[in-house]
Amino acid sequence: MILSQLIIIILISTIMVILLNMISKKTFYDREKTSPFECGFDPKNFARLPFSLHFFLIAIIFIIFDIELTLLLPMIVIKNTSNYWAITLTLTVFSIILIFGVYHETHQGALNWSK
Repeated sequence: MILSQLIIIILISTIMVILLNMISKKTFYDREKTSPFECGFDPKNFARLPFSLHFFLIAIIFIIFDIELTLLLPMIVIKNTSNYWAITLTLTVFSIILIFGVYHETHQGALNWSK
């Protein structure tokens, strides 16, 4: 009984796969279309697309300050279990370094979008 049902299920599945492959829309397989994309660029287009260096610098600055923010957040959590003056001094020095970094980037013109 179970064997006959299994054979019927396999037969119906095989017939459906063959039938769907015959009536499905045929796709044109092109070597360029089936190759994987490199870094999000379409391989059919010109490989040397212009890239904004200024946008890249802003992204790098964002990543650096984002990582520094993830270093600051755990310090707030552990302030109750650690030495108060050590955490305060560490947070103050870290904040001064962050503020100096933003000040430096602003005066270097890296954050100026009007260029």
